Amino acid sequence: MPGVLQRPAVVSRVSDLIGRTPLLELAATETGSRLLLKLEMFNPTGTAKIRMARAMVDAAEAAGELRSGGRIVESTSGNTGLGLSVIAAERGYTFTAVVDNHAAADKLRAMKALGAELVHVDADSDGDELHTAAREELAENMARGQDNTVFTEQHNNPANGVGYFPVAHELAEALDGDIDILIGAVGTGGALCGTGRELARLVPEFTVIGVEPKGSIAFGGPAHDYYQSGTGTPEGAEIGALVDFGLIDEGVKVGDVEAFATCRAVARTGLLIGGSAGGVVHEALHRLPSLPPGTTMVALINDGGEKYLDTVFNDDWMAERALLSPETERSVEEQLTKLRGNR
Repeated sequence: MPGVLQRPAVVSRVSDLIGRTPLLELAATETGSRLLLKLEMFNPTGTAKIRMARAMVDAAEAAGELRSGGRIVESTSGNTGLGLSVIAAERGYTFTAVVDNHAAADKLRAMKALGAELVHVDADSDGDELHTAAREELAENMARGQDNTVFTEQHNNPANGVGYFPVAHELAEALDGDIDILIGAVGTGGALCGTGRELARLVPEFTVIGVEPKGSIAFGGPAHDYYQSGTGTPEGAEIGALVDFGLIDEGVKVGDVEAFATCRAVARTGLLIGGSAGGVVHEALHRLPSLPPGTTMVALINDGGEKYLDTVFNDDWMAERALLSPETERSVEEQLTKLRGNR
């Protein structure tokens, strides 16, 4: 995979390091089916979302909505905000991130370190509930009528999906078109649907599986709170325009307990992945043994686990929220051990 994995020896901007992320074979079956992880945490900021952050700013500049010295406003649970913080810093823009306490503390600290202005919608709250609708409303109001100011509106911005087109090209090149299943988390819909839409132009027919947390409403109810960050559509929020139900062949839900237990089990293989990525891997591992021989399944791992050391990988935090399940962890770990022996 030399064309995909090689980066320039020397670059002049952090954003020049975006893309060309590696693939890791996590597990395989005796019949030659394999689960490959597209490790997007190897992007700057440790997440895929810097891809779409750059694309949204590029689009705003091209449309004349954002000029030198301008301001970017976005509602974010952290990873989009991290990406926009980098792009804003490089291009001399002010970036205002509208956030809530649901975001991992390390993401908020990192955005601030990168020069972002943080505005909390729940500054007086001690809880860590999602406030997506309130964030969106505030961000829109802050940008409305302001000169040289753009609300990038990630949930409904077509450039979000376009930002992931390079992922499709990287996968098609690395695997020579040998992709049978693409599975990924569904939040804004940009990563899975943007990648899937472009991939359909490059490789033969494949299946697209979307994963959201239990409690999210994109694939139906019931709605309730969940702790997987940066994914799903909570009650009261609109399903993003980028969620293409015509492209997604199957939508499934994975609970927080299973998603986080998978993160913790995968960590013992040497890899730290984020909470929503745990949900994707949990579903992928469940399906892998029953796939037809020789199937290649690619999971989009859009976030690394380093930002969740105080949450997903913290026994006290997990236990306080009734999320800690050693039994589930052991089950996933046993499954991984068995499947990794076939590689």
